[in-house]
This record gives sequence, C-alpha cells and structure tokens, in this order.
Amino acid sequence: MVPTTVIGTHQEKYERGELVNFAIVRRADNALIGAIGLRINQQHTHAELGYWIGKPYWNTGYGTEAARAVVAYGFERRGLHRIHASHLTRNPASGRVLQKIGMRYEGCLRQHVNKWEVFEDLALYGILQSEYSPHHPHEDHL
Repeated sequence: MVPTTVIGTHQEKYERGELVNFAIVRRADNALIGAIGLRINQQHTHAELGYWIGKPYWNTGYGTEAARAVVAYGFERRGLHRIHASHLTRNPASGRVLQKIGMRYEGCLRQHVNKWEVFEDLALYGILQSEYSPHHPHEDHL
C-alpha cells in the first residue's frame, strides 16, 4: 500500500511538470492492475519511466502495452528528448518489456540499490526521441 502522503504529492508535482502517473486498468472490467508514470526533468528534457503490475497480471502484455503508451505520451505530448528506465537484473521480464518498447540496454549499475537487505544490480535502458517510432516493429509479436 502506498502511503497517502506520497500520493498527496502527485498533483503538485504534476502541476510543476515533474511527474505524470497513470493507472493501468483491465479493459474488460476497469480493474486496477498496476500503475505507470514518468518522473520528468524539465531542464534536461528527459524522464524516467517507472511502473508496477500486480503479480496475477505478470507476463500478460499489460506492462508492455502501458509502457508503449506512456513513451508515446512522453515524446508526442510532452516533447521529451529521452526516456530511460531501469530494472533489477534478477527480473529479466522487466528488461524484455523495455526492449519491446524500443529501449536500448545502456549498462549496469552494480549493487546500486538495497532491496530487502540485499544489494541489487540495476540494468539501465533508454530511448531517444530520434529513435522512437509509434509503430515499433516488436508490437506485432506481443
């Protein structure tokens, strides 16, 4: 559960152009299955993509569909130059989502985060506006 104090900051950050968050819902019944967003750095015209998907919905294509839509939003509506994301290396499924939406692997930050008392490596991915295509070739293979 996300503390309300965290959620309470979203509107203010959105109004300042620093953050956009979207719910990921299942079309059939509007069930909330995750969230996705961009943390925007206006000075450098880039953003970090972040998302979570509820475990029952892993490996169903929802993450890829949502990530593709948010990347399009970032480039087409927000005029971003670059979007980047990272994932724990022990979660290669998140890396496949990032690859499917056209991001390129850019490196690894070794033991960069401490999650549940374990230092974890982060794989880094990014895509430039000049590399973005609204009809990414991988979309037919979902």
